[in-house]
Amino acid sequence: MLSGIRVVSFTHFLQGPSATQMLADLGAEVVKIESPAGAFERSWSGPDAYVGDASVFFLLGNRNVQSLSIDLKSEKAKSILLKLIDDADVLIESFRPGALERLGFGYEELSARNPRLVYCSLSGYGSAGPYRDRPGQDLLLQSLSGLAHATGSADSPPTSVGASVIDQHGAVLGAFGILGALLGRERTGKGCKVESNLLNAALDLQIEPISYYLNGFRGERSSTGIGSRYYKAPYGIYRTADGHITVSITALSILSKAFDDDWFTTIAADDEYGRREEINERISKHLAERTTQEWEAHFTEHKVWFAPVNDYEAVVNDAQVLHNNSFLEFDYPGSGPVKVLAHPIRYDGRTPAARTLPPALGEHTESILSTLGLNDSEIDTLAQEGVVHVHNA
Repeated sequence: MLSGIRVVSFTHFLQGPSATQMLADLGAEVVKIESPAGAFERSWSGPDAYVGDASVFFLLGNRNVQSLSIDLKSEKAKSILLKLIDDADVLIESFRPGALERLGFGYEELSARNPRLVYCSLSGYGSAGPYRDRPGQDLLLQSLSGLAHATGSADSPPTSVGASVIDQHGAVLGAFGILGALLGRERTGKGCKVESNLLNAALDLQIEPISYYLNGFRGERSSTGIGSRYYKAPYGIYRTADGHITVSITALSILSKAFDDDWFTTIAADDEYGRREEINERISKHLAERTTQEWEAHFTEHKVWFAPVNDYEAVVNDAQVLHNNSFLEFDYPGSGPVKVLAHPIRYDGRTPAARTLPPALGEHTESILSTLGLNDSEIDTLAQEGVVHVHNA
């Protein structure tokens, strides 16, 4: 879908690489600009998770891209990169605000050279404002945005989500913005600057509860474990006789039949939110009487909205997850089999493939420089001077 679109990527960590991988999966030619030491994610992985010498954190977000390893502080490197960007459709960067401007790759300068360029900046808080220079990281934004404070029961501390959901949503918003700008360019002939940041992504994830709050509704965390300040019961994770089960938005009339308990039918519709803790306690008592498996069969029969509370072992073996081909496996040189998440969208029933594996550092330096008109001798000289790093297979 994006064949013929060239993307120059100055990205590291998760938000940036994940955004560029989405574009690369769709056929864009993504050139990842790395220092001779390599991008941060090559040498870091959350739980020190490596397959062979390869960081899982790097492998999960860099397929279908090329690696150009070059010293950004070198004047020779700058002239090479400007030549590359002059012919690019998109530049995407996730450096601290102002960093690329100081290196001579700011939007104003590059847009003057290449008016069709779509320039996307991904940051923690935005390119301006009082928090501009603060470190932007998923957990910090979960806290700042109110997400952690909204999560958990009344007697529990603020609770973080167990994944980097803000990083990933920021990546999706960045990719979305780029695609919108490319479509706009088809109509106007002119590129633009796209900005996505983790703070906006964190707020966007909470579009529903924050909108309730902005319009005067003040909810409290539940004392009985309802999963949201703003929902009636049932809406939460409940104990069963042998584990847990999740029950969500289901009419009390249906619960009355499922639990064989007429008490639920005595609750007036306009009292359901005000009496939600009382209702939730009664649901909890019923659920404690049978096993999870028994409730799953019973709820299926009565059309109650429910789900098992899966750990990752159950998730990776889930029938629907497997049917959706949610995982991608490939053999990585020197490491062996690696499994990651596949592209999350299907197009005419198909998922984009891993056309190329996450690249070795500088794997494409020679080929990219060759397309810019440099000959072998010139490339060798640049490598000897430390301006570029060339991967030797």
